[in-house]
Amino acid sequence: MIIKGNEQTENYLGENCYITELLNSPDLSELSVAVARVLPGEETELHALEGHEVYYVLQGKGEVFIDGANRGTLEKGDLALIKKDLSQKITNTGTGDLIFLCICSPRFRTEGYRALE
Repeated sequence: MIIKGNEQTENYLGENCYITELLNSPDLSELSVAVARVLPGEETELHALEGHEVYYVLQGKGEVFIDGANRGTLEKGDLALIKKDLSQKITNTGTGDLIFLCICSPRFRTEGYRALE
């Protein structure tokens, strides 16, 4: 399967971030990949997922909060592993957009998202 980048569109989500789904298919239920973009000074909604999630920072700087605690600063090239059912949010502390990959296993499903705020 090849998915062309020009077939993807960015969507604003109510959780204070923009998401571009790169891969999220019932045919590959074990994995999904998206690009998230958070504007300077913005913070995503506190939430939990039914599966594990990895953040991989492509651009910018932010503070990640996992299971109620500040786990530190993420910058380009850094990873954060968020185990299933743990609360999570990220704050853009930089001056430009914070852009990161969201890799979920199993794949992200709306039904598996729980808002905690």
